[in-house]
Amino acid sequence: MEKSHKTSGLSPLDRPNSYIGRAVPRPNLKRLLEGRGQFVSDVVLPRMVHVCFVRSPHAHARIRAIDTAAAKRAPGVAAVVIGAELANVCTPWVGVLTHLKGLKSAPQHAIAVAKACWQGEAVAAVLAKTRALAEDAAELVGVEYEPLAPVADPEAALDPGTPVIHAELGDNLAFERRLDAGEVDQAFRDADAVVEATFVFGRHTGVTLEPRAIVADWNPGEARLTVYQGTQAPHMMQNIFAKHLGLDEHQVRVLCKDVGGSFGIKVHVYADEMATAALSKLLKRPVKFVADRIESFVSDIHARDHRVKARIGVKNDGRITAFEIDDLTGIGPYSVYPRTSGIEANQIVNLVGGPYACPNYRARTRVVFQNKNVMCQYRAVGHPIAAAVTEGLVELAARKIGMDVLELRRRNLVADDSYPCASASGLKFEKLSHHASLDKLIALMDYESLRREQESLRRRGVFRGIGFAAFIEVTNPSAAFYGVGGARISSQDGALVRLDATGAIICHSGVTEQGQGTEAVIAQIEATVMGVSIERVRVITGDTDHTPYGGGTWASRGAGIGGEAAWQAGKALRANVLAVAASILQAEAKALDIRSGIVVDADSGRERIELEEVARIAYFRPDTLPPDFQAELMAVRHYVPRAYPFAFTNGVQACWLEVDPASGFVKLTRHFVAAWCRASARRCSSIASTTRRASSSTATWPIIWCRWRRKCPTSTSPTWRRRPRIPSSAPRARAKPAPPAHRARS
Repeated sequence: MEKSHKTSGLSPLDRPNSYIGRAVPRPNLKRLLEGRGQFVSDVVLPRMVHVCFVRSPHAHARIRAIDTAAAKRAPGVAAVVIGAELANVCTPWVGVLTHLKGLKSAPQHAIAVAKACWQGEAVAAVLAKTRALAEDAAELVGVEYEPLAPVADPEAALDPGTPVIHAELGDNLAFERRLDAGEVDQAFRDADAVVEATFVFGRHTGVTLEPRAIVADWNPGEARLTVYQGTQAPHMMQNIFAKHLGLDEHQVRVLCKDVGGSFGIKVHVYADEMATAALSKLLKRPVKFVADRIESFVSDIHARDHRVKARIGVKNDGRITAFEIDDLTGIGPYSVYPRTSGIEANQIVNLVGGPYACPNYRARTRVVFQNKNVMCQYRAVGHPIAAAVTEGLVELAARKIGMDVLELRRRNLVADDSYPCASASGLKFEKLSHHASLDKLIALMDYESLRREQESLRRRGVFRGIGFAAFIEVTNPSAAFYGVGGARISSQDGALVRLDATGAIICHSGVTEQGQGTEAVIAQIEATVMGVSIERVRVITGDTDHTPYGGGTWASRGAGIGGEAAWQAGKALRANVLAVAASILQAEAKALDIRSGIVVDADSGRERIELEEVARIAYFRPDTLPPDFQAELMAVRHYVPRAYPFAFTNGVQACWLEVDPASGFVKLTRHFVAAWCRASARRCSSIASTTRRASSSTATWPIIWCRWRRKCPTSTSPTWRRRPRIPSSAPRARAKPAPPAHRARS
């Protein structure tokens, strides 16, 4: 930190031209709004052909024979390739991690060789001049199948009488984890009430604006593969293409330009994308694959298909005595490579009960193979399920003992002054703020006022409900997450920052942009640390030939890891620039600062020399500098989390919604979020409240439905109508009451 900041008590974030914490236009906004983006679909290369995959109509079938003769004679067709042919070019993969003990999977090929294991798995590839011609020819491919009994239900998959999908694995159990912390049995015996429920979650997937897409170009003259791909992790894919296509890593270049959304689905290895790269190497020409929407639904990874049997023990005074869960999930026929399909279930075990100070916790999760599309990590891996189960149990327990749901939470949330601490599952927390977040939420939503309004509306036949969810979020994974298990997924990231000859800042970052604003974040950081206008910062991402090695963007690591690397690189460059300026001005570097692109005296702010002039002298007239001085206007820094395996955040949310008893329609009227409040300052870093117009056309939002295998209270139940008020000792709400529904504005 500079001397002037020390004396004034300001941090580097308080610099005169700081952009951190400010809303700024995204650097790529104008280009994208004008339709000048560069997506994979925009890539057209000489001699390029399009690939269409023939996909199995059966969930489980042996491939007896494939007749490709008619398809090869079709107009515009360059080749028809089956799995056995492509296996000579691309080796299969197995999605396991050694630290998930017992996790197993069968080898998966780019194109199925002997058996199709889900409806939609590719069994042949047709390559033609256009996608339309390839699709027409694909209909001419004749495949003789021997249908096999499909395994669909996860519970049935474990039955000894059920066929085993991969005989060499012995059974359909892919992974099992058991956790037993504290004295669970005794804790349930000591409880005044025990509530049991079963939560069932349906499959989800991300539906992105741009579907998965790839163009692979093998150049035999250079012995180099160039891949244009909509991916979140270019360096990871570079390593995987090299490994399974028999290449050295330097022979593979992955370019990730504009990507139309991801939500986690574009961070995995897909068989059809591996096949596209292998086909390019086989044919020695560029090959393009862009999934259509039907292909996306049957081949993009799915997630969150879980059935969780759970119970909670609670004393009449509101103290939670124990949690117990039994989770079962089906992942399709393979564990997805390289992250595996065991992480989601593992996260559920880690996070259930996390916000609450309850040491007694028992959990079991079983991950099974089935003849459905593969399942793997999707946005907020495991978090929604863990939060829904935990908070569903807490709500049911509060009703059971007749205690206000917020008061029960207040009596059990981990205290804000108890850190560092560990959860019953073994997660180590550095600093969270559950109570400060809850206090902020109560004030934000005016809880008591909403309860009064709820009662008033019920008397008129309008059924409004208030739901709460406290949560812990796992972010910024360290090497302890994937690297320790053998996956070549980088936990570190780097940034290269340089001053160009006109005084602008160029930053090459290992993280990537899929529409979430990564480029803006990096630009804000560099503009702040370098003391320049954000318009003078250019961010370059997504090119393995030009960006520092990194893990890409997922799990909130774009800012937390990539941003920290950019901050450190910017500080180093700033020091270098001030050293050059000091040499030119015959001054002390520590007495100088950079503000609005000009080197100034740190104390007075008097302008001394523009950055453009510093660059001109350093690049074009270095002979005027002292003979023993070498100007360095470039800096590279890397960052990796070390002290903790993750960075944790927390918060609490509440929704104010209306249910139509006749139709079951749910209208979300208002939603409140208080996130990551520091207890010492009682200040939230993120507060949000949304209001939706109370009409079915605009306010019916999709929600996750949990089917509880017990008799749930209905909206007309007396206990539902007359919830106890939160005690008067609770902090008084300070926010204004919400406007009536008919006056709410979106």
